[in-house]
Amino acid sequence: MKASAIILFIALCATVFFSRTSCLAANDDPCSTSGITVRNATMLDLWYEKNGGACSILIHEHLFTIRPQDAVIIYSDMDCKTLYCPRNAAYRDYKMIDKNGDCQVRILPDCNLAGM
Repeated sequence: MKASAIILFIALCATVFFSRTSCLAANDDPCSTSGITVRNATMLDLWYEKNGGACSILIHEHLFTIRPQDAVIIYSDMDCKTLYCPRNAAYRDYKMIDKNGDCQVRILPDCNLAGM
């Protein structure tokens, strides 16, 4: 009887522990489904390609959204040939900048990133 009570207690503790850690993992990135909104705060018009698509203008103070599966390349010219940033940021880079978790980041001059 005592051994079965201990096993039952361990099973109950394991269930509680794993259900809490799975909830934490699910809430770890609230931006993953809606994406992170990125604002062009450079005071320059930039251009970008998203997932290999067309070269699109990113007028200063305008926005685009990046999700974990997206690849976005930012350019300084309308032909999408000259990179604006020496290393284009991926979703995880924007996520690291978003310290307050509001899913909003700014691109500042010289390709510096900051939260909003």
